[in-house]
Amino acid sequence: MNDFRNSNLLVTGASGHLGRLVVEELLARGATRVVAGTRSPDKLADLAARGVEVRKLDFADAASLAAGFAGIERALIISTDAVGVRAEQQAAAIDAGEAAGVRHFVYTSAPAASPNPGSFVRNDHFATELRLYRGNTDWTILRNHIYAEIALMGAGPAIASGQLFDATNGEGRSYVTRTDAARAAAGALLTATGKQVLDVTGPAAVTQEEVADLFSRVSGKPVTRIGLAPAGLRAGMISAGVPEFMADVMVSFDVDAAQGYHAIVTDVVEQLSGRKPQSLESFLEANRTVLAG
Repeated sequence: MNDFRNSNLLVTGASGHLGRLVVEELLARGATRVVAGTRSPDKLADLAARGVEVRKLDFADAASLAAGFAGIERALIISTDAVGVRAEQQAAAIDAGEAAGVRHFVYTSAPAASPNPGSFVRNDHFATELRLYRGNTDWTILRNHIYAEIALMGAGPAIASGQLFDATNGEGRSYVTRTDAARAAAGALLTATGKQVLDVTGPAAVTQEEVADLFSRVSGKPVTRIGLAPAGLRAGMISAGVPEFMADVMVSFDVDAAQGYHAIVTDVVEQLSGRKPQSLESFLEANRTVLAG
């Protein structure tokens, strides 16, 4: 197996949920030259105190990109939440990395990234994947499936109302925890070569009917799954106070799931981390106090 623990490794978005976990995993696995890129270096003072080099890195700031990628050999590009402009920003980051001599990029994408007028989330990821395809470096594209943490976020309202609404048409989702996604990303930075597209998933595809059953079992309160058309789900979210932008994002996830794109199951987490991924049931059990609250 390849070993790049002594290479200069950059993690972008290092002050975010996933980025921070990746940095910690790299350190735990013996990486010696970890660079944490962030728009807010002050948020990573504790990492700097532990010997991690923290760099100002803003995808919308060309000067910070040039400085941030200087001397970097392998870089993890964590997709941003700036839907609509992130494709351009992420392309700028890849441009800067190539100019600085980066040899391998790892990118956190999404299932079935492809041009699709009904799924702007997939479009952004496809554009970034295409930029990597057309580049002159090696790369690993990690198509992270929906996070188990998102299911946990939706648990409170579902348990309180006794209803779980979705537009997945009964199709499953292979929920993966952020911790497992971070382990996979760290593993790719440390070992991957060549050009690969990998789906990062949990151990099984779970339907929303099964999610409702899990919510019921863990909370002790009945939860019923109610299937809706995408337009009905969007309207319900907005009437419940969800911002239109976020409603559009969440509904697009359901539309993709309804086409079977989220039901893929792989062993990529185990391949890249040496550990089997945590199941959604185990994750919810570990967060029982959150559900009971």
